[in-house]
Amino acid sequence: MKRFDLIKPIIGSFLLALLVFAFSCSPKVKSNAGSKFNTVQNIPPKIEQWEKSIAAFEQQDKENPPKKGSILFVGSSSMVFWKDLDSYFPGKYIINRGFGGSQTDEVHYYAFRILFPYQPKQVVVYVGDNDVNAGKSPEKVFNDLKDFFEDIRTQLPKTKITYISIKPSPSRWDKMDKFTKTNTLVENYLKTINNASYVDIVKPMLLENGRPNPAYFLSDSLHMTPAGYDVWAKALAPHLE
Repeated sequence: MKRFDLIKPIIGSFLLALLVFAFSCSPKVKSNAGSKFNTVQNIPPKIEQWEKSIAAFEQQDKENPPKKGSILFVGSSSMVFWKDLDSYFPGKYIINRGFGGSQTDEVHYYAFRILFPYQPKQVVVYVGDNDVNAGKSPEKVFNDLKDFFEDIRTQLPKTKITYISIKPSPSRWDKMDKFTKTNTLVENYLKTINNASYVDIVKPMLLENGRPNPAYFLSDSLHMTPAGYDVWAKALAPHLE
């Protein structure tokens, strides 16, 4: 028997012990064993389309590490387009990690890289809009959001969770009934957990006739103008830590 064959088990045991030690010294992000994304088959389809955006956030964090105890905004393109987010809430330390036309399970999937490591004191979430538009039922969207909220609670027990309701976009007005049902499910759920809040931005974005105010939307009738973000900021301000 060769000498290498005799020492292979010893090397293997040493490497395993080294790996366990390294993991125990890693940042305060818990294992994702309790997450719905702990198995390959639960990885959202086409998740790799967002990898470039997530890698850019990570590079940005290396160059300018964000401080702990911030207010973290996550979600889809309505967060991405809120470019001057900091200026709306002076005196508060804001991190914006919105990306693309993301859906709930995608934001949840990447939370282990662009949410939990920051250890924010509050997480502000806007997502669900694209889920319904992609054909998911309000119940499915709610369950995905509930999974996400529960994971935030597990990873960050003291962090406040704030959800901004799905907005009434003119281009998706035909789906407003489903948006409303999703919003209601989320609002009722958040009432049952501590340190959480729901922000209704639907009512203030509607005209007296019950239709969306076009002044709040860009020419695509989906993304918002500065006036639209003014409405969001006014509704959101009382909920921020």
